[in-house]
Amino acid sequence: MHSVLVVDDEKDIRESLRGVLEDEGYKVLLAESGETCLEQLKKRSCEVVLLDIWLPGMDGLETLERIRQTEDPPEVIIISGHGTIETAVRATKLGAFDFLEKPLSLDKTLIVLKNAVEAHRLRLENAEFKKQFQAKSVIVGESIPMKALRHEIAVMAPTNGRVLIYGESGTGKELVAHAIHAHSLRKDNLFVEVNCAAIPEDWIESELFGHRKGALPGAASDKEGKFEKASEGTLFLDEVGDMSLKTQSKVLRTLDEQTFTPVGDDEPVKVDVRVIAATNKDLEEEISKGNFREDLFYRLNVIPFYVPPLRERKEDIPLLSRHFLKEFSAAYSRRSREITDDAIDTLARYSWPGNVRELRNVIERLVIMNPTAQKIERKHLPPLIHREGGRATAGFSTLHQARAAYERDYILKKLDENHGNVTRAAEVLGLERSHLYRKMKTLGIAVKE
Repeated sequence: MHSVLVVDDEKDIRESLRGVLEDEGYKVLLAESGETCLEQLKKRSCEVVLLDIWLPGMDGLETLERIRQTEDPPEVIIISGHGTIETAVRATKLGAFDFLEKPLSLDKTLIVLKNAVEAHRLRLENAEFKKQFQAKSVIVGESIPMKALRHEIAVMAPTNGRVLIYGESGTGKELVAHAIHAHSLRKDNLFVEVNCAAIPEDWIESELFGHRKGALPGAASDKEGKFEKASEGTLFLDEVGDMSLKTQSKVLRTLDEQTFTPVGDDEPVKVDVRVIAATNKDLEEEISKGNFREDLFYRLNVIPFYVPPLRERKEDIPLLSRHFLKEFSAAYSRRSREITDDAIDTLARYSWPGNVRELRNVIERLVIMNPTAQKIERKHLPPLIHREGGRATAGFSTLHQARAAYERDYILKKLDENHGNVTRAAEVLGLERSHLYRKMKTLGIAVKE
């Protein structure tokens, strides 16, 4: 049931509006002054406020200003028996949804009220969408590659430069694309995704550029393409290496001219789109095979990004595991739990062929399948990870080999934490700088590592 707060100093008007609105299915609250209105809103939320402009004490415009400063404010419809154009303009500038003059027209009031309720719903949905989008754009990890990646995004996101993201499947290329858009000047406009590998060849051109009614079999109406939908925003072409040569040619022309022609139409459509593309293929190799246009490659590859596989940044596994554990515990309404160090060590020793996506799926499975466990322990891990992750310490024939392997990993970790600065790493390790250099040489650690 939608809720409305009626604020008027005349009791007859308050009661009259309550009767009419309750008959229309609204839940109605009443207040006789601006001060009472603000007190009511502290206690309970509502979607719309019908606010008289002439009130004792705090007037309607001041009350409106105070309402707009609250968290998730309702829509406000100003009502007045002495309205002027100047007052209406000022109310609109302060954020009023609409302005109604007394005596109120019942039909008009109900129409404006319905529109205000819908506007409030859309505003909340948009806020929730932005919150979810921001969550999708958070890059978790404190390894040197991830820190460098975040820095690069901060530098280039505010530009309009096209981006090509490389990396194996499951590394988080889509996440990087989301992050670029979230930090760009286009962040308040749409982020539109197209998986070029998932759309049948006969429909990819229609999906990207749209079509007119009857232009294709089964095309019963006009369809807006992704390029047009993403205008003023960002278009993400995922798995761009799977796009056919014919479609590549049309994409190339669109990038050059920022115009295209929908399938079955003769009129060009002008757009303003920033394109981010991603691939798990070696596009230079695909060019040599004749599978990818070299000119399109250079148009897309203005700013290249490389997302490393999880096996190359294993120090991020503890952070990622705890991040996903928190995410899925909330998603499945499970109490917050910890994951033991032993379980984390086992996860860190696994090879992760499916990269971050595989780790995320494993953590989701752990949350679902162990609802009563006090902690996530090594015994809860899937058998494959349990077996492979347990081999790391079992593969050494002598204690000396195991100790050397541990020392090498530990020194690499401290070097990583100190951004490769040997002097600072030596201080953290409690070693002389020359001693650390000798140990690195013995363990086969190059300074650049």
